[in-house]
This record gives sequence, structure tokens and C-alpha cells, in this order.
Amino acid sequence: MPDPHPDPTPQTSPPTATIRPVSLGRVAWLLTVLACLITAFELVLKGYYGYAGVTLAVALSAAINL
Repeated sequence: MPDPHPDPTPQTSPPTATIRPVSLGRVAWLLTVLACLITAFELVLKGYYGYAGVTLAVALSAAINL
């Protein structure tokens, strides 16, 4: 038999995770680092070790801004 007088206040559950806001500048630096790391990996696979090293150095330099 259903309750004739249901509770008028709905029950809410507490949030399970809190996501911090990320600035657009930080996202841009993160994407730059990821692009450089992917490019460096591809260059190593193709045998261009010097270019891969320079690209890795650029990725590390960009990572400083994170």
C-alpha cells in the first residue's frame, strides 16, 4: 500500500566528485605538450632522432607552463 502522505522534500545525494575549473590557457599548453610528445614519438619511429630530440625539448619547455 503506497504512503498516503509522501515526504514533500526530495532527498538529494551528495556529490561524488568535484571537478576543478581549468583555464583556457592551461588547456592550450596541455594540448601543445601532447602534440609535441606525439610528434616526437612519430619522429623516433621514422628514425629522425635529432628532430625528435628538439621536439621533446619543446614539449618539456611547454610543460613548464602547466
